[in-house]
This record gives sequence, C-alpha cells and structure tokens, in this order.
Amino acid sequence: MSEYLSTELAATCAALGYYDGSKYHLDKYCLVLIIYNEKIPTDKMDRSIYQKLVSYTQAYKIALTDDHVWTALSYRLSKILKEDNIERGEETEMILERILVFIRNVLQIPPDENEKRVDNDVTIHDEVLFALNASGVVDLLLFIASNRNEQDYHLQVLEIVSLMLCDQSASQLAKSGLQRSVTEKERDEATLLTARMKEKQEKMDRVRKYAGARHSHFGGTYVVQNMKAIGENQLLCHKPFQKIEALNFSQDKKKMSRPTNKRPMSNPRGERTSTLSVRLALKEFCVEFLNAAYNPVMKYSRSCIVGAAHSNPIEITCYLWALRFFMEFNRHYKFQVKYVSETISTETFHFAQREMENFYEMIVTDKKRIAIWSHRLHIALKAYQELLCTLMAMDQSTDHGVRESSKVIKSNVFYVPEYRETILSQLLCFDEFKMSRQYLIDLTTTAHIFLKMLSNYCDRNKRNVLVQQVKRKQQRRKNKKKTVQTEQLPPRSLEDRWDEISPQLSIVMAEGTIPEVVPFDATLDVPIDDQKVEAMKKIQKLLKSKLLEQAVGLIRASREVWPENNSFGRPDIPVEEEFLALREIFFADLGGE
Repeated sequence: MSEYLSTELAATCAALGYYDGSKYHLDKYCLVLIIYNEKIPTDKMDRSIYQKLVSYTQAYKIALTDDHVWTALSYRLSKILKEDNIERGEETEMILERILVFIRNVLQIPPDENEKRVDNDVTIHDEVLFALNASGVVDLLLFIASNRNEQDYHLQVLEIVSLMLCDQSASQLAKSGLQRSVTEKERDEATLLTARMKEKQEKMDRVRKYAGARHSHFGGTYVVQNMKAIGENQLLCHKPFQKIEALNFSQDKKKMSRPTNKRPMSNPRGERTSTLSVRLALKEFCVEFLNAAYNPVMKYSRSCIVGAAHSNPIEITCYLWALRFFMEFNRHYKFQVKYVSETISTETFHFAQREMENFYEMIVTDKKRIAIWSHRLHIALKAYQELLCTLMAMDQSTDHGVRESSKVIKSNVFYVPEYRETILSQLLCFDEFKMSRQYLIDLTTTAHIFLKMLSNYCDRNKRNVLVQQVKRKQQRRKNKKKTVQTEQLPPRSLEDRWDEISPQLSIVMAEGTIPEVVPFDATLDVPIDDQKVEAMKKIQKLLKSKLLEQAVGLIRASREVWPENNSFGRPDIPVEEEFLALREIFFADLGGE
C-alpha cells in the first residue's frame, strides 16, 4: 500500500510540477486535495490515505530546507533569464515554468503539528523562506516581476509571493527593526509567563488528583442551604462549594453532538511572528517589490482576470490578498501613494465589491465547498477594508493632489448606492454557520470605518450631499389661476456651482457613456491650430451648462487633436488627474461665461 501511495503521489506531484498551474490552484490548501477534487474525503479508508499523502508532502518540505537544492535551481533559473525571451525555445520556456510551479508547490504544503510553534520560533516554512533568500531565488522572482518582458509569469510570481507572506502581519513586518522593540520583548515575556503559569497549574491539578485521593464515598455528604431538591428534602451534594454559582447540575450529562452543517465556522489560521532574520529578509523583499514591481504586476494581473472569459477564483483571491497586504505594508512603512497608485481608484472599489457579491452567491449555491468560498469572501472583505483605510491615510497627506484624488474617489463611493450599501448587505447576510467569527469582527470594523468616513465627508462637504426628492405631480385646477412671482436670487459663486456638479462629473467619468465629439470646425477659415482656445471655451460652457458627457468627450477629443504642451492633459492621463484638469478649465478666466 505504501509503495502504491508513493507512486501515486510522485505521479501527481510530477504532473503538477510540469503543468502550467492554470487549473490546479488552491488557497493555501494541500496539493493532495487535487486527487480528491478539492474535497477532504469522509470515508475512513480514503481519509487514512489522504492523511498519509499529506504526511509525505510534509516530509518532502523538511528535506527541501537545504539551500543546496535551491542554489541549483537558482543557477538554472538565472541562466534561463539571461537569455532574451524571443530567442528562448519552447523547451526552455517549459523549464522556467516548471521551476516556478515547483516553488509554488513546495510553499503550498500545509504545516504539520510540530510546525505550529510559538512566535519568534523557527518553523519549517521559515527555513524554506530563509533558504530561498540565501540561494538568490527571491531576487530572481523580483527580477521576473519587475521585467515587462516576463509578463506571462507575473500571475505565478504573485501566487508565490502570497504563499511566502501568507502567515505574516503586514503592519508588524513594516515596523520590524534590526532589534526587537521593547513592546515585542514585553509581549514575549508575558506569553512565556502565561504558558509557565498554565503548565504549573496543570501540574498541581494532577498532583491533587492522584496524590492521597480517597474514594468518593468517604468524602462526605453536604446539604445546600435554602435550596430544595425534587421533593421536599434539602438538596444534597458530595463536594463542598465556596460559591453557589459553582454548583453545576449538567456536568455529568452527555453532550449532544451538533450536525456538521449546524456548527459555527472555525476561524482561519491566524498570523504569526517569525524570527527576526526572516522578518528582516521579508521586509526588504516587500520594499523592493513595492518600489519596482507592485504597480505593473497588479495592472497585468487585473487585465488577465477581467479579460478572461471565465475568471479563475484563485487568481482573483491572490490579487485581492496582494492588494490588501502590500497596501497595508505601504501604509505602515512609509506611506507614498505612488507605490500603490494602480489599486487606488473607483474601479478597484467596484472590483472588490463585485467579487464580494460573487463569493457570497457561491456560498449559497455551492454548499459542498462553503468553507473555501467563505475564506475567499473574507479575503475580499479585508481588501475592501484596506482600500478604505488607504483613503483615510490619503486625507492626512500634505500633498493637495493626493487629497483631491481621495475626495474624487470618496464622492463616487458615497454617492453610488451599490458602493454605499455593500457593507450593509453583508451585515444582513451574515450567517454564523457559513462565516467565521473573525469575519464578523472584520465586517463590523469595516462598517465602523465606512460610517466614520461618510460622517466626516458629509460634515466637510455639506453642499455635495444630494438628497433624492420625489416630485409629485401637481393637479391642475380649472378656473383658478395663480400668479407666480419670481424672485431674483443672487448669482452663485463658481465654487458653489462646481460643488454642485463635481459628484455627477466623477460618476460620468467613471461609468457614463461618453459621446464622440469633433473639437474643431473645418468649415471656418481659422486654422485648426488656432481653434484650441475656442475648444477650451466650449468645454467651460458645457460644464457650466451641466452637459457633462459632452464636456468629457470634448476634452478627450481635444487631447488627441492638440497633444502639444499637454494643454488638455497628457495622453495617458488617469481619471483623477483628468478631473482636476476639468476643474482648472471650469475656474479659468477665458473671457466668456
């Protein structure tokens, strides 16, 4: 049987090692689950085989802590990357892909019981990470992620990075220094003291239980005062109690086992603190990844996810996890928006909100894999929460442009009902049997952050708050005519008029239908180059007339006709900067209303 299992596992792992991994991805789950169609077997015989296979992979992971293995792979990988991707053959590309899949498969092996150690202790996973860093594999992964010519492997590198950092806390990793802080030392001492006191108490309990213990018949019988038994007699007990609350009538009762589908969902595996050397190496890797690779990798990954006919939920989960982790790391390390600019936009909020709804629908429909979909829903929620926290950090920035960009994004998030009611719908749909307690904690925290931001936004921008009014049809009365006296209101300032149209303008730029506009009049005798000022006046007039779709279409068409000096913005201008350009045109003095 063991020979058969080893052969079966070797064939499976070999197939996985040589496959591109586009189908057999799992969220930090064991590769052995692939044999059982991603479901833990319930049959006794199959469950025993499954546990043996898992133990074999865990033994392989222990053997792969040797850095000589990774040094050989690093040498082979670097030799391939030195070649131009155009000159590589199909076999070379396949070897490169197999090496990346092998690294992912090793990092994906779950920990065993001996590996679940306390914080600041070395685990097998930490030893593998240390060997990867010492052999230079981590540097090669950074090179692949930062090289535009290697975009075909960006999704695989992103999954490897998520497996490397899956147990780490982004905030704690960002604050790691060359020496342990006083807070860490005090926390470790308190943890050790608590463990020592617990062990001492358990030892004393064992001594009291077995040393000098007599039969219960010789312990005596006690009467509980002022408490009747079932009949008229006093209640009897065979143990003295210091407090009446300690008296328990159900201690000897056999507890009824609850069905599996009626048990509360267990919390996911929590974060742990690795040793200082591993944390410093991972911190350096995160800083380099943010500086050189985060924006291009996330941009390409999202284009693959959105452009695919059938999106892979594992790729979406890796994308959302990386979004949450690196944005949190950037916020606690040295907050700079330029490092995470690719994932700070209204489209990212829409993406996270849409995936949360999709994952919840899969929880309802795919009842045999509720735990997997619940875990993915939790990751999407934490990504949405980190987007809100990043917006709060942008509001505290000293750069005026960063604050304006945050204001534009918040105007969309708070104005569109789908974004505004996302957290409320998740609260209403919470089910303790399908979602963990930690998910409820994070959901409540996200709701608190959202309501706090909405309150501050409404206080600062009272004029931007639009209240939907229901207009009632006025009944016409015959033979009664009323004279309506119109009162001339004082002219409003440009600031008031801009505050009125800015929320609608941001929505039009993000989701509106922009018409195609010709920015010049070819029938005039005036040259096309001299009609640039007239086009800018038309844009200003359309904005003040609240014809927002035509204004956005005109500025984009003018940008293509007159690209010199970036008068209408640069060609690859993002939505936030285009919004600021429209604001400048609105307030500009062009010699007309």
